[in-house]
Amino acid sequence: MQVDLLAGTAYAALAMPRRQPTVLVFDSGLGGLTVLEATARACAGAKIVYAADDAGFPYGRLGEGELVARVMAVMEGLVARCHPDLVVIACNTASTLVLPAVRARFSIPFVGTVPAIKPAAELTKTGRITVLATPGTVARDYTRGLIATYAGHCSVTLVGSTRLAGLAEAALKGEPVADEAIMAEIAPCFVEANGARTDVITLSCTHYPLLLERMKRLAPWPVGWIDPAPAIARRVAGLLGPLATTPAVAAGEALALFTDGGGLTGPLRIALAGYGLADVAIEPMPLVN
Repeated sequence: MQVDLLAGTAYAALAMPRRQPTVLVFDSGLGGLTVLEATARACAGAKIVYAADDAGFPYGRLGEGELVARVMAVMEGLVARCHPDLVVIACNTASTLVLPAVRARFSIPFVGTVPAIKPAAELTKTGRITVLATPGTVARDYTRGLIATYAGHCSVTLVGSTRLAGLAEAALKGEPVADEAIMAEIAPCFVEANGARTDVITLSCTHYPLLLERMKRLAPWPVGWIDPAPAIARRVAGLLGPLATTPAVAAGEALALFTDGGGLTGPLRIALAGYGLADVAIEPMPLVN
């Protein structure tokens, strides 16, 4: 059975127990900041907590069983601490595996992130689209099922980047990231064959929009880039229903939790503050091999 991991199971708009619900945005690292930003705009009356499992980053290095076990363990701690009314798994690699397990364990709604293959297939004019993702997401049967269901009429290029998420994290931390390094990761996305060029690229890792402006500049020709964050934010807003318009916390006071915190450089703290996350805390959850 095909399950829409973004929309989730048939959740209706919530009858919230609090006037200002808490939304937990979770990722393995910093990519979920793109989702947090869109969600904060769409749900101005919600309290948003950001959680980064940086002790486990990158999730692509974990086997499927290890990944499910890791996310379940971290989520137990986060739910106990934050008491969220809704959780966003802002990670494609995790969403395609863990959503059934977390939905079975917890009674709150979970919204996931999946490759935006359907909108890419609808937008393309040339019939050539690219799914730019992590190797784990590219390898998932779920991703190939989306292609078969929604993009059977298209020529689909799957690009599993091994370095782009790390490059996005490095750039946000203020570390130098060469154009050549980014170009090496995105070059396979651009295919020209039989008189047709790739014209739509879906960014199927939430880290990648952090580098979007640079990727646009480096692209060998113009393409449409699909960032999943706005669609996720709309789904969250729909589930929360009407909210009070008063922000749940003052600007810049939202909480960011890290499971390791070793990479919290000065420039990164400044960047986090730019996303409204001036309150940064460590919730130690070491990755056990």
